Amino acid sequence: MVNLKTKFIGLELKSPIIAGSCGLTSEVSKIEEIALSGAGAIVLKSIFEEQINMDASKALTDNSYPESADYIQNYIRANTVQQHIDLVKAVKNKVNIPVIASINCLRDGEWISFASELEKAGADALELNAFILPMDEFAESVEVENMYFDIVKHVKKVVKIPVIVKISHYFTNLPAFVSKLKAYGADAVTIFNRFYEPDIDIERIAVGAASVFSMPADLRTTLRWTGILSGKDKLLQLSSSTGVHNGEAVVKLLLAGATTVQVCSAMYEQGIGTIRTMNHFLNSWMDKKGFESIDEFRGRLSYADAGNAARYERAQFMKYFSDHK
Repeated sequence: MVNLKTKFIGLELKSPIIAGSCGLTSEVSKIEEIALSGAGAIVLKSIFEEQINMDASKALTDNSYPESADYIQNYIRANTVQQHIDLVKAVKNKVNIPVIASINCLRDGEWISFASELEKAGADALELNAFILPMDEFAESVEVENMYFDIVKHVKKVVKIPVIVKISHYFTNLPAFVSKLKAYGADAVTIFNRFYEPDIDIERIAVGAASVFSMPADLRTTLRWTGILSGKDKLLQLSSSTGVHNGEAVVKLLLAGATTVQVCSAMYEQGIGTIRTMNHFLNSWMDKKGFESIDEFRGRLSYADAGNAARYERAQFMKYFSDHK
């Protein structure tokens, strides 16, 4: 009999499919629906460090009493954090699957105290959605990487629950960077985060925002690095995200070595029920191939186990297309 249960950061999940952080995971009713659809866990919508600071700054700008600045700033921050704490508590009372809180952070700082509050509220784990856009041409790459390490190091000092770090692929040596994240205490890594990207409207001659949703083609980058990272470190707890739009993508990432797979855009475009469809596909595929558990095939096609590691390397690009006329 097929069993979809998965162990991730010490938590037992009924499915390797996790609902990623998004607007849908900010409403209790939607989260209940996600849980009923068969998600193994839920990552709540991120609490944004930048948004907290922006709200506090706006309140100060709108207020004409400078002596009350500290009070207003602290109130805004506390109120925003409290809303997220209340969400964690409400969700924990409604669903019986792991609830992962999420903080979108830009740098090491006072927001780290939020992490312990989320733990006290009942979060089963914490995902740090970190993206530091390197804009300083005088900064060395090691300085940028150290910002991430400092965040992880300080968060681990204030919480006992597992800490997942969600990262982008904009690093010179991703395997080395991930290895150091683990050394600084990260219990798992999510690849990759997705942020608003700019686009240019040539009719209005203006800069705007590109689509916030991923596309199935985005899976390729995630798939490559899932295979490489899991192959380099077989003990790495890896959650793969971006480009997951169907059950086939879930199977591919698990074969490449993902511990879990996160779904977000597909829930918007196909409905929350797409998680149930993905679980059904995974179950049917395992049954057809004769696998009873995910561990029987997870990582079978990773960088280390695929039998041809070059297929994960860029050098293969020229070799492959040189035969196409």
